[in-house]
Amino acid sequence: MTNFKEEYKKRVTFAIISHPDAGKTTLTEQLLLHGGVIRKAGTVKGRGSNKMASSDWMAIEQQRGISVTSSVLQFNYAGKRINILDTPGHEDFSEDTYRTLMAVDSAVMVIDSAKGIEPQTRKLFEIVSKRHIPIFTFFNKLDRDGRQALDLVDELEKTLGIQAYAMNWPIGSGQVLQGIYDLQRNKFIQYDNVKNPDQSVYNESMEEIELLKDAGNQLDEDKVLRGAQTPVFFGSALSNFGVEQFLTEYLKYAPSPSDKATIDHKEVQPDNDQFTGFIFKIQANMNPNHRDRIAFVRIVSGEFKKGMDVTLARNGKKLKLSNVTQFLADERENIETAVPGDIIGLYDTGNFQIGDSIYTGKQKVEFEPLPTFTPELFNRVIAKDVMKQKSYHKGIRQLVQEGTVQLFESWHGQEYIIGAVGQLQFEVFQFRMANEYNSQVIFEPLGKKIARWIKPDQLDEKMNTSRSILMKDQQDNPVILFENRFALNWFVDKYPDIDLESKL
Repeated sequence: MTNFKEEYKKRVTFAIISHPDAGKTTLTEQLLLHGGVIRKAGTVKGRGSNKMASSDWMAIEQQRGISVTSSVLQFNYAGKRINILDTPGHEDFSEDTYRTLMAVDSAVMVIDSAKGIEPQTRKLFEIVSKRHIPIFTFFNKLDRDGRQALDLVDELEKTLGIQAYAMNWPIGSGQVLQGIYDLQRNKFIQYDNVKNPDQSVYNESMEEIELLKDAGNQLDEDKVLRGAQTPVFFGSALSNFGVEQFLTEYLKYAPSPSDKATIDHKEVQPDNDQFTGFIFKIQANMNPNHRDRIAFVRIVSGEFKKGMDVTLARNGKKLKLSNVTQFLADERENIETAVPGDIIGLYDTGNFQIGDSIYTGKQKVEFEPLPTFTPELFNRVIAKDVMKQKSYHKGIRQLVQEGTVQLFESWHGQEYIIGAVGQLQFEVFQFRMANEYNSQVIFEPLGKKIARWIKPDQLDEKMNTSRSILMKDQQDNPVILFENRFALNWFVDKYPDIDLESKL
């Protein structure tokens, strides 16, 4: 029988973050290829190709070649059980990415070597940095003409404020790419497509390597684990060059599952015998045939065993975990056991919310809340076919549970308003309503609004005006949507004793 206290130390759970088009999904596929999970890597961007990325399972992702939902991908490699959380690249879905980052122990940052640090990369890095998550950097697209390696590393350090340590170094790039030099083994690895080796390119790169050895940072494992230093790799995910070296070295330094803080500022250790976990994502219709909902749980401590009873911390409800799965994108298999660091899927009939904690035993455990964002764009949503009210209401209720859009209702009546951080979220919502619930919806744009929550005992229905619309959120908490900053300031002046909150 497996001892979970030994088994969890073999777990490596990480997210891949990047700006759109930096090659995150391609790198994910190559890692799956090395893990023996898939036999051939497809490409999302391939013109005329019908191959889709293994992690991009949703129909709209395949149509548009973008990632808009987090996938969980699991495989074994070199004695480790690896859990990759592939996150949305598009900035409109940052909220999903931020929550996913709460469920990992390290992060891999993919950067386009022709473009360097881009805005979305910087935003995501800031989230990782605040949590002191160990971060590993992969400069991608080395087989294309790009910027000088020294410039890229210098920008990385100055822009993100983190020390860099080169694990390998490029010998040329683009049309004159000769290979990479493995600095850990002092070994040259030739690029497969080199036909005429250029000695001058090699010599110039070796001079840079000598400069790095003399004046560069030393590898400091303690700094890496604190997120103060990032090991840097160069390669090309598309041509599968440098990926295996990256994976091998990454696994040497990647941390095992870490502690997790509770709302009362205690730390839950992974080797604690009490089973605990938290839900960081809910996804509807991963299996279109069954119209199911899956709650993604990161196990924090203890061992999951099929059929075990747990308590939902939010309401004290007792639940039996009998039908539990693990993932490879949209493929799932039922499991008997799982340990800290693993991501498991619970079939959800409406019990769970994002951020929920579950635990065994009598000692209540509730983890710190996950980040939420105040929506800025709002659309009134209307069913195109009034005869399909059942599927319309079901679709809205299920999709808003995933947390990428927020639902508001008019204070009196059944008028639905959807709030989101970005426009793409509305497009995905509309697409999924039509394709997954057979419900065509029409949007009436309300434009930008400023949402503020108000305490129920401070509410006065006279506050409901054309410039301050009174609504209620999914939990029936009162919310006011202000027309603009002027309307908000006017309200604050008129009601100086009212407490307005940007989020609950």
